Amino acid sequence: MQNTDNTTVERELELNLVLSPERAVPVPARLAYRTDDPYAVHITFHIGTDHPVNWTFARELLVEGVFRACGHGDVRIWPTKVDGRSVILMALSSPDGDALLEAPSAQVSAWLERTLRVVAPGTESERLGIDDGLTELLATTVIADELWLRDPWPSEESQDGEL
Repeated sequence: MQNTDNTTVERELELNLVLSPERAVPVPARLAYRTDDPYAVHITFHIGTDHPVNWTFARELLVEGVFRACGHGDVRIWPTKVDGRSVILMALSSPDGDALLEAPSAQVSAWLERTLRVVAPGTESERLGIDDGLTELLATTVIADELWLRDPWPSEESQDGEL
C-alpha cells in the first residue's frame, strides 16, 4: 500500500570546499531527504550565486560512505580525519567541474539516522506504491482485453449484438 504522508528530513550545515591541502572555503549547504523519493538524498550548495547547486544521489551511497570509501564516477564518498576531526569527504564530478567537499561526520550521521527512522532500509519500495500501480494497470489491461475479445461488428449469428 502506498504511503501518502510525505515527510522531508532536512539539515542545514556548513561544508568546506577543499581548494588545496592548505585551503578550504566554507559552503552553506542543505541536506534533504523526502519520503516521496525514498532512495535519494538531495544536497543543495549555496555558493554565493543566484542559483544554488543541487546534487542528488543514492541515500545508500551516503550511508556506506560514513563507514568506508564507496562510489565511483560522479560521486565518491569516504570517511577520514582532518586535524583530529572526523569528516566525510565527497568528491563530486560534473561537466561543469569537480569539487571535493568536507562534511562534519557527526552532523551527517545524525541526519542520516533521522532519515533511516523515517524510512527504514529495505522498505523504500513500499513508499513508491508500485504494487498499487501495478494492480491498477493490470485491472485496466483486463478490461481492455475483454473489450478486444468482443466482436466489434455483431452479425446475425453473433450473440453479443442485437440485430
